[in-house]
Amino acid sequence: MTTLLPKRRLNILLIALLAAGLGMSLPVEAERLKDLATIQGVRSNQLIGYSLVVGLDGTGDQTTQTPFTVQSLISMLQGMGVTLPQGTNLQLKNVAAVMVTATLPPFAQPGQALDVTVSSMGNAKSLRGGTLLMTPLKGADNQVYAMAQGNLVVGGVGASANGSQTQINHLGVGRISAGATVERAVPVALNQGTGINLELKDSDFSTASKVVDAINQRFGTGTAAAQDGRVIRVNAPADSSRVSFLAALESINVNPAESSAKVILNARTGSVVMNRSVSLEDCAVSHGNLSVVINTAPVISQPGALSGGQTVSTARSEISIEKEPGKVLKLDGGASLSDVIKALNAIGATPQDLLAILQAMKSAGALRAELEVI
Repeated sequence: MTTLLPKRRLNILLIALLAAGLGMSLPVEAERLKDLATIQGVRSNQLIGYSLVVGLDGTGDQTTQTPFTVQSLISMLQGMGVTLPQGTNLQLKNVAAVMVTATLPPFAQPGQALDVTVSSMGNAKSLRGGTLLMTPLKGADNQVYAMAQGNLVVGGVGASANGSQTQINHLGVGRISAGATVERAVPVALNQGTGINLELKDSDFSTASKVVDAINQRFGTGTAAAQDGRVIRVNAPADSSRVSFLAALESINVNPAESSAKVILNARTGSVVMNRSVSLEDCAVSHGNLSVVINTAPVISQPGALSGGQTVSTARSEISIEKEPGKVLKLDGGASLSDVIKALNAIGATPQDLLAILQAMKSAGALRAELEVI
């Protein structure tokens, strides 16, 4: 019988989110402001370059199928004063055309070393043992910000698994630690103007309001003001004390607002992740030989005679899941999504079954959460 989730994975997911599924309210722990927001303008930049890897042990590009490798080699040799005879047919096996990528961190200065990743462009079998030739790394403005060169390391080659030799990675990708040197800095206007802008990593008006309150409580009223659900304007000193001000600003603890209800489903593996805001309404879903029914019935609690108490009426939900006629699985005590998932897993539903049922609940308005399928 096909199961929806492996038992171990289901246990990990549902234990971690048990309070979420059962509708329990847990206190939101404070987080540092540096974990919730970034400073506008302080960002990394992507760099890219094209070059050749040489010194391969016969595992390079097949030049008959990758003419750009030959053209690049001829152009490089001409730049070094080497002219090949007209009509020379190069049969290269130790050369591969590659793309080189790196990330330029904020405040990087000339002379600083960067890690680079080298990826094969052609049909090279392996980049192991190769050497990257000097490569200009350019930014989005087509300016050179770093130069890369060095010996490649292809990690995990020939690793042993279960007593047998196996390749556990792509041999067409290698890495050079500290393989690039920064040649040009990207200016950051951090000390200009009368203030800075903080950008929340996730837009939320409630969290933005709480961040403003925490900053004003720490530095005084009027220090911060929210411009929208993401950007917060902060008045910061314009002199050399701005760095120490930002250090203190990043260390402020903020209790973020509770995130919106969300369910994430991996349709390939059947993995389900949800937060504690997810709730279900009454509904009935029929999918193939599966039927899911969620009902809410009033439960009346009446006090004893002469006790002086009052009659209390509360709502109680029941979940009924039927796979075959006459075989009904009932869960009492609360209609939570985690209970539905566990019950569907118990009767052998597939990831496709779960996806169809959740989408049907969402369309009917019974699933009070955003459904994201990855």
